[in-house]
Amino acid sequence: MSQTTSVTSPTKIFPAIMCGGSGTRLWPLSRALFPKQFLPLVNSTSMLQDTLKRLPENCHDPVFICNEEHRFLVAEQVRQLSNNQGTILLEPEGRNTAPAVALAAIHAMNNNKDALLLVLAADHVIQNAEAFQEAVKQASIAANQDKLVTFGIVPTHAETGYGYIKKGPEVNLGHFTVAQFVEKPNQDLADQYLASGSYLWNSGMFLFKASRYLEELAKYRPDILTHCQKAMTDVEHDLDFLRPNKAEFLACNSESIDYAVMEKTDAAVVIPLDAGWSDVGSYSALWEVCDKDKDNNVLKGDVIAQQSSNSYIHSQNKLIATVGIDNLVIIDTPDAVLVANKDRVQDVKNIVAQLKSENRGEATLHREVYRPWGKYDSIDMGDRFQVKRITVKPGAKLSVQMHHHRAEHWIIVSGTAKVTIDDKSILLSENQSAYIPIGAVHALENPGRLPLEMIEVQSGSYLGEDDIVRFEDRYGRT
Repeated sequence: MSQTTSVTSPTKIFPAIMCGGSGTRLWPLSRALFPKQFLPLVNSTSMLQDTLKRLPENCHDPVFICNEEHRFLVAEQVRQLSNNQGTILLEPEGRNTAPAVALAAIHAMNNNKDALLLVLAADHVIQNAEAFQEAVKQASIAANQDKLVTFGIVPTHAETGYGYIKKGPEVNLGHFTVAQFVEKPNQDLADQYLASGSYLWNSGMFLFKASRYLEELAKYRPDILTHCQKAMTDVEHDLDFLRPNKAEFLACNSESIDYAVMEKTDAAVVIPLDAGWSDVGSYSALWEVCDKDKDNNVLKGDVIAQQSSNSYIHSQNKLIATVGIDNLVIIDTPDAVLVANKDRVQDVKNIVAQLKSENRGEATLHREVYRPWGKYDSIDMGDRFQVKRITVKPGAKLSVQMHHHRAEHWIIVSGTAKVTIDDKSILLSENQSAYIPIGAVHALENPGRLPLEMIEVQSGSYLGEDDIVRFEDRYGRT
């Protein structure tokens, strides 16, 4: 990418994109292993991809902070936009934003000691990319003057679901001191905040010199900085991923960047941002940012809505037909249906909590599951059998593995498969099949240039995904 054209400095902006979160209030579209940031909720691209597409042109390749379970999703979605994937930093376990930003700041300084760090979430909607980019440009001026900039969203209504930032005096054109960070208010307080004109929504987006953030972290939370520095000193390179030292990182206290630094520092400034921002934290918020029909409905997929209004209706799997409804959310996925009043969608998270307490897979997985080599869809299941539709990407290979409790029968639908069973390898094409007995060491590979489509029929006494003994895996899974 080209060098920055900042008005004050040729310093590169390093985007640090936080890819965590499970989006429980957007269940069943969002699941723990495929949460909202990886979904195309507003348009044809995912929220993570939209975040990348609106970055200013003068940015360095991003650094992504995510967990083990989402690492291949991040890599694949970034690859779809660009051949250069940037850097993917893997948190051994979530420790909130202060340690995560510290990891990104240390990484950025290893590349450029004067780097500006632009901290963004992967799951925000910003409808006016030009206004966002202009705000980043203005923030870079303040950041180059050693300020720690946060972006405050100009409120459109009295929202009780966000924290707020109270503006202090204006210190520069469009830059205000931070008088106070405020927790999520009740409705009366939210009404007062909106009427005063002095409060902004806390977006959780920041821009500052990486070095300045680390200086302030050293001042207020030296324990977090020390553990993060040690974790980044002992980094393991794993394919396209960076793994900080696990023991050191887990020794960090879990702390948000607001509590650790921004509420304490005297260098904080806030820049108001009016760019159609939303954190899309619920279906009502998603309804607000989507295009609507003449009856104020958002309709996705195969939907017929008659005498229906003010509703969000999303079908992934089958026709949804409605008559005479108002203010509802209706979501259909291959394995779950949600019907809720749009005023009660904050409580969807309680459904997820119940599913987890009952150890039900619908809390975690979609029926269609993505893997680094492709994906599978569990299309049927019985007491001692399971049928999957499997897609293997060109050049990809599943792990060399065996099963103690199940046999498998593979039927090729399209493409070419290289199948290894114990010491024998064969090539199979359309309408050919292979049988893998219980206990056989086997592997599946797509040596061709087209996707491999196949049907897998499993049979046996136990069909769980944990009945896999891996002997070799190019993706580093154990």
